[in-house]
Amino acid sequence: SNDDLIERIRLYNRTAEIIECEHRPRYLQHLETRETLPLDELEGKRVGTVSAIAVPESFEDGVRNLGASLEATCRFMDHHRFTEQEIISFINCCVESDVDMIVTTEKDAVRFPRLGRLDIPIYYLRVEIGILSNEESFEQCINRICQPRVDTPARRFF
Repeated sequence: SNDDLIERIRLYNRTAEIIECEHRPRYLQHLETRETLPLDELEGKRVGTVSAIAVPESFEDGVRNLGASLEATCRFMDHHRFTEQEIISFINCCVESDVDMIVTTEKDAVRFPRLGRLDIPIYYLRVEIGILSNEESFEQCINRICQPRVDTPARRFF
């Protein structure tokens, strides 16, 4: 339950729209070939994880909960842009640790550099967001962001 967190938010903002959601893992997708694997492929596998997200422990715990044994982890600051050398160094560490695969987040996968070769397969964890409460507010937020406003006249700049 997020009741304590919501109560704390309400101390600072009584009217904020709060939309509770969760990340739901769906499958693994190969970084380059786009091949997909079911989540049960992680069961019993020796895995290395690399991420640049705000709370990497949550991602790593999720991979463990899917049955993997984390043998190597590499964490960067949120939104980090990976260099080729950083990823190659981590791959080398994973080779030495005898991991079966490297797993990263979907968010981080788009910032991976193109690598000439992969000594270990690299997959990202494909997730979907599940809305737990206040779905109506979520839909309203999406509409505000995606729909042009018709009540504002266009201005021309010359």
